[in-house]
Amino acid sequence: METAYERLERCYSSVRRRISFKPRVALVLGSGLGDYAEEMNIEEVLEYREIEGFPVSTVSGHKGRFVFGYIGKVPVVAMQGRVHYYEGYSMEEVVLPVRLMKRMGAEILILTNAAGGINENFTPGDFMIIKDQITTFVPSPLIGPNIDELGPRFCDMSHVYDSKLQAIVKAAARDHEIPVKEGVYIQLTGPEFETPATIRMCRAMGADAVGMSTGCEATAANHAGMKICGISCISNMGAGMTEGELSNEEVYETTERVAACFKRLITDSIIRMAEEY
Repeated sequence: METAYERLERCYSSVRRRISFKPRVALVLGSGLGDYAEEMNIEEVLEYREIEGFPVSTVSGHKGRFVFGYIGKVPVVAMQGRVHYYEGYSMEEVVLPVRLMKRMGAEILILTNAAGGINENFTPGDFMIIKDQITTFVPSPLIGPNIDELGPRFCDMSHVYDSKLQAIVKAAARDHEIPVKEGVYIQLTGPEFETPATIRMCRAMGADAVGMSTGCEATAANHAGMKICGISCISNMGAGMTEGELSNEEVYETTERVAACFKRLITDSIIRMAEEY
């Protein structure tokens, strides 16, 4: 039976037979944010289905491909579409893309997502810099035999999200006059939206935003020694916080409305990260 590391190496070999590009920054584009990749000076594109042993996105709006190119002078690999635990993939498969981008050479990982607001001071369209996470309700991607080639059996989680990267994003936001919030992100499995009672529980636990991705990817990247930055676009308020019903259409409407600000923030942040880190 193929081990997780053997599968990772098979995917890496498959990529390298097609792509020689070495990224410094890896960017995961969340729901409604995938069009950002078109802002890059694109060198090469690789569909997930072209990679041996690689999981394929099944969610509408997730294109399912790696885009290789430059933001300014910074070599970047961007994921247009991620895979989620709720799609039926194992957690090992969900974090395989992050591990693969690390294997390609990426040192910095920027995770983005569309998230539901739990903090009552948030409004749809806000950007939240993730300062910590709660992943208690999803399986750890580190369960099972440890991949010693990536990291230790028991990895420290005291500082998953790099404080220097957070400061860089805040400085970029300030210079572009883009308001940003900070908070704790909680990952639940999905695919259903949360109930009002679940939102109240998450708030009591200290969460400011909720989503169905990101936390497990950050855990795997932290294990592998990557520097991590997380940014949530608050696409809607949590169930029970407004009178309306939740829908995926609302998520995409909000992310489309703030797309221009998102593009400026990400572009400037990546250029600064490469200069200052």
